[in-house]
Amino acid sequence: VLLQRDYSFLRDINIWEPLVIIGVYSSTISASMSNLIGASRILYALAKDDLFGKVLCLAKKTSHSGNPWVAVLMSWFLVQLVLFSGKLNTIASIVTIFFLLVYAAVDLACLALEWASAPNFRPTFRYFTWHTCILGIIGCAIMMFLINAIYASASIAFMLLLLLLIHYLSPTSSWGYISQALIFHQAQYDSWLALVDHLNIKAFVNLTLADSVRHGVQHLLFISGLGGMRPNTLVLGFYDDCLPKDKLIELSVSSTESSDPFSPSQDIEQPPLHRFASLRGSSERQDYGEFGDGKVLGAQEYVSVISDAMKMLKNVVLARYFNDFDKARILSPPSALAKGNVFVDVWPVNLLRPDSCSYVDTCSLFLLQLACILNMVKSWRKATLRLFLCVEEGRSVRGPEAKLGQLLKDLRIKAQVKTVPWDQVVALHWQRQSGFNRNLTSKSSDLTADEMEARAIEEESEEDYANSFPSNATRVSDDYLVAVNKLILDQAMPPPAVRFLYLPRPPADTRRYATYLHQLDLLTQDLGPTLLIHGVTPVITTDL
Repeated sequence: VLLQRDYSFLRDINIWEPLVIIGVYSSTISASMSNLIGASRILYALAKDDLFGKVLCLAKKTSHSGNPWVAVLMSWFLVQLVLFSGKLNTIASIVTIFFLLVYAAVDLACLALEWASAPNFRPTFRYFTWHTCILGIIGCAIMMFLINAIYASASIAFMLLLLLLIHYLSPTSSWGYISQALIFHQAQYDSWLALVDHLNIKAFVNLTLADSVRHGVQHLLFISGLGGMRPNTLVLGFYDDCLPKDKLIELSVSSTESSDPFSPSQDIEQPPLHRFASLRGSSERQDYGEFGDGKVLGAQEYVSVISDAMKMLKNVVLARYFNDFDKARILSPPSALAKGNVFVDVWPVNLLRPDSCSYVDTCSLFLLQLACILNMVKSWRKATLRLFLCVEEGRSVRGPEAKLGQLLKDLRIKAQVKTVPWDQVVALHWQRQSGFNRNLTSKSSDLTADEMEARAIEEESEEDYANSFPSNATRVSDDYLVAVNKLILDQAMPPPAVRFLYLPRPPADTRRYATYLHQLDLLTQDLGPTLLIHGVTPVITTDL
């Protein structure tokens, strides 16, 4: 009752009356200035991103120091319009309702990102779940209508109007929209519908006919997806002599078997749900493979597929030894995962280019992103990421380690950083380099001017792509690759469930495709389940 009749009663009970007036003016000026400056910066960001088209084009203007003075004036003018209401209580109700609406909108955005499984959405709040989002939305909505139902309804209508304006006036975003992610999250198609339903996955399915595997992959890379929801990553099995196992046929056969041993349907032979062609041809058939080993794809064409995908700006992932991956043993409780003993190892450096040890290029960040996405899956959340930093003993370790730790902190990725000295391994590479350079010097006198110019262009192009396969592939010796392979195996204590390695670009010279594949084979020999990854598009952001 005292607050309703006398708003200045604090002066009567204070030890010094002017102190209350000073506090009121100070808090009012501070709050008004902070809100005015903050609102103008938001208005400037909306104008800069063209979310409302040309409506806010004037708000883009700034001073020489970068201060958006036009946005400040526009915000001040909007504040004056609100002050025309004439009553402080009315203004307080409107401001409170809009603040609650902002909180509810933020909770709604977080809820949509959580349901869409956005890979860059990694909140640092330990107790964040979609339940807290819903609780926040409900709480804000209840308080809005308790303050003033009319103002609350009007504010919601105004927010919906702004959403419609953004939908029709904003330009196309290269990052896509949350609505697209939600639609993709629920998408299922009739093609291969039995398989998609049985595996309980959300996926687009496309079929194509082609005269070769390479052309078929090119077609699929062009036609896959819908609108802005196009896949950006190609996943292939590794090209080796391991006999592939068709898990889809095994799933199909197991799904047709009844769980009831006394069921009468056991006496009737049922066809499998899914029918797929054999992965390898039979020696008794005409399609036993071009190379007599049952493979319908040669090594040259396999590397060509990888090169084509990268030229089409698609990320590439090569999976090796996943036929030995026992998911039931590793992930099903009780397992090591429940005890925190399951590890995912990440080596974010091009091991075929020891002279270019960069941890912050597009490919390295893509490795970190995929490892983080795996760690976000429910069955892998208790796994530990281990990030290996290759260092030389003569150099300072603290600098690169601190820089990498700060990068992980900025990206909100939890991982253990482990330094690995590899002086003896790198020495094998530089010994081969020095021997190659001596031979090159002795033969340089026999080269013509055209050959010297061609070699200079080749070396210049090699320096332009730090994440590329070295054009002088013979400089990377087999002894060096075997040593790197042993180095990776020696760090695996306890052994990881899966490894993420850096996949370099294939060489520009197609004659070196066999060497490229041979070196990848030596690098990943007996490593267990391994993913060789090359990223060409930036997928990391800290804005979410």
